[in-house]
This record gives sequence, C-alpha cells and structure tokens, in this order.
Amino acid sequence: MRAVVVRSFGGPEALELVELPIPAPGPGQVRIRVRAAAVNPVDAFVRSGAATEVGLVPARDQYGLGWDVAGEVDAVGAGEAGAPGRAPDGNTAGTKGFAVGDPVIGLSDRLDLPSAGYAEYLVLDASSVAPAPRGVPFEAAASLPLNALTAAQALDRLGLSAGQTVLVTGAAGAVGGYAVELAREAGLRVVGSASAADEELVRGFGASGFVPREAELGAAARALVPGGVDGVLDAAVVGVRALDAVRGGGAFVSVVLGGAPPALRGIRVSTVYVRADGERLAELAKLVEAGRLTPRVADTFPLDKAPAAHQRLSEGPLRGRLILLP
Repeated sequence: MRAVVVRSFGGPEALELVELPIPAPGPGQVRIRVRAAAVNPVDAFVRSGAATEVGLVPARDQYGLGWDVAGEVDAVGAGEAGAPGRAPDGNTAGTKGFAVGDPVIGLSDRLDLPSAGYAEYLVLDASSVAPAPRGVPFEAAASLPLNALTAAQALDRLGLSAGQTVLVTGAAGAVGGYAVELAREAGLRVVGSASAADEELVRGFGASGFVPREAELGAAARALVPGGVDGVLDAAVVGVRALDAVRGGGAFVSVVLGGAPPALRGIRVSTVYVRADGERLAELAKLVEAGRLTPRVADTFPLDKAPAAHQRLSEGPLRGRLILLP
C-alpha cells in the first residue's frame, strides 16, 4: 500500500510517499480502506521533530502521520470473547457489529506508529471506530474524529451545566466551531472569539455573543457577561489572555500541551488530551446527520501531494480541515 511517512524531521518536504505491506487486523480490530484522512496541526508537530524533542514520541526510524480517517471496513479481526471475525482471508462475522463494506470513521490516537492515517489502509481497534455519518462525503466525515472529539471531551472537562456561559476561543476553527455547536447542544450560552470577519460564521454555529480576537478578551467578555464567564474552552491557545474572562472558581481548558495558564482565583485549569472513543464518535456522527454539527473542508489533496497540504497548513488560518485522498 502507499503511505506517507517521516524518516527525517523537517518541513513539509520531509514527508515521503512509500510502499508498505498492507497491515492485518488482530482480535478486536478492523482494517479500513482509507478514502479520506484529515491533516491536523499535530501531524506537523510530529513531522518537525517537536513531538520527539518534548518526549511524546520516542526516537525511531519511521513515523506515521494522520489521526482521523473515513473509509470502508476492508477486513475484520477475530471478535471479542471468542466470537468469530472476518479475517483477511474472507471468513464471516464481525467485531463490535462492523462488517466488510461498512462506511466508517475512526481515530488513531497513538503517536508512536510507523504508519497511520496517511495511507491506503489503516488498522484500528474497533472501539476507536464508528459508523460514518450517512449522506456525508468521506472527505467531510474525515474532519470529524479528532476535532469533534477534542471539543466534546474539553466540554466534559469544563463540567458546566445548562444555562451557564462558556467562552470559546478560535470559534471559527475546526475544534472551536465544533465546540460552539456542541456547547449549544448542551444548553450552554456561548460567547465565541475569532477574527472580526468571522462573526457571522460563529453566530451561525450558535454563539449568542461574540468577541473579536483582537480585543482585550477579559474586558470584552465581561462586558457581555458581567462577573465573568463560567468557563473557557481555549481552542486558539491564547492562554492567559482569556483567563481574565473567567469568574473566580470557574474553569479553563486548553487543547494544547503547554497552553494552560496559571490557576489563579481558584479557577480549575487543565488540558484535554483527546482519546479515541467509538461510542462518543457515533453520537457525534448522528449530530452531523441531523444537521446539528457541521463538518468543514478547506481543501483536498491527493495522497502524493501531502507536502503541499502541509505547506498550506503552515500558511495561516483555515476555515475547516485540509483532507488527503488516498
């Protein structure tokens, strides 16, 4: 199979298209014929060598890239608890209800892999996979797993209740846009922060208040919510600039390692590290089907143009995800 990997760290030119053996699924796993794979900032973090420098990824000869994929189940390993599965030789039955040909989405949340989502085939634990949203192209579905799960798990970490207020920074971005919509679904009042040009977009996601990212975030948010918001979901990683928007004893969640500010005024400060969760991903896919969660694709590239996709990623803000099409 064709796959894009990194064998020496660097810029977009460090990405290599190579031929690798097609992986076989083990017990409790499925193999996906990848039709679309999202390009995320974490991929550039690995490609550059920064993930190895900070100790998140051990040194190795080859690194796979790509966390979220959409495609069809191509093979199913032996089922759980001794149930038969569909192996690469074509035997019947399935794991966790998946069968060959099923359209699915999945998240590969392991950094230390020689091949990952930027490939024609990917093996995942069945618990990391969910049915793809019906009626949605694979390229749009591939933008869901990493970003929507990050938003959902960050909102969980905030622990807010219906009627409370959350400030979402980066509210026009991939994680932030999903966060605004999911917060609205949870009955929260949402104040979104993004470029002034994106106000209409952010309000369309469900934000009742808007603060331009160029503004003094604390003062601007408190002008809308006297006393301060109950929590901040910091998708733009502005850190301490958004902390003043939070009331004393509120909550602050960052989505990037090292992005959390000091825990001042009794504010609960934490960082969310996304984890694969097929059941939660299935719930998010249902929201997409219902039109209550909005996948966005900025552009698509063939697999062999992965360096061009990474170059575009480095050039500035995107309203949606770049997608590779193996």
